[in-house]
Amino acid sequence: MNITVISVGKIKEKYFTAAIDEYSKRLSRFAKLNIIEVADEKIPDNASEKEMEQIKEKEGNKILAKLPQNSFVVTLCIEGKEHSSEELAKKIADISMTSSHITFIIGGSLGLSDTVKSKSALRLSFGKMTLPHQLIRVVLLEQIYRAFKINNNESYHK
Repeated sequence: MNITVISVGKIKEKYFTAAIDEYSKRLSRFAKLNIIEVADEKIPDNASEKEMEQIKEKEGNKILAKLPQNSFVVTLCIEGKEHSSEELAKKIADISMTSSHITFIIGGSLGLSDTVKSKSALRLSFGKMTLPHQLIRVVLLEQIYRAFKINNNESYHK
């Protein structure tokens, strides 16, 4: 299985980098992981709705340029469907029956453009709270790792 994570913005904090590295290492037993970062756009103070939409479109174009072909696309959106860890594990197992590549997309601070969302086969939510993309990347990798552990009938211990 190939897993790609496309995320807007860079990881700046060392503790997030350490966590991402740890889950990447753990995931390597189950899948080939590729993390792609695209640059975020500067958001002017007091940006208008139109300016914010333009920023999301610019970031969206960068994401789409990196999107692997023939990949099952999952976007992380606040309006997406929430899944328990077990439900996500089952979803990943089901997807793996028809696709050998899953791409997860994490937007910038303004979210994802409608164009990117339209490419999505699944919109996934980790809840209604807005969280920084660095933290969501850690949570996403942990949940993907947990899904593979569940699907391989291995006990999961932190």
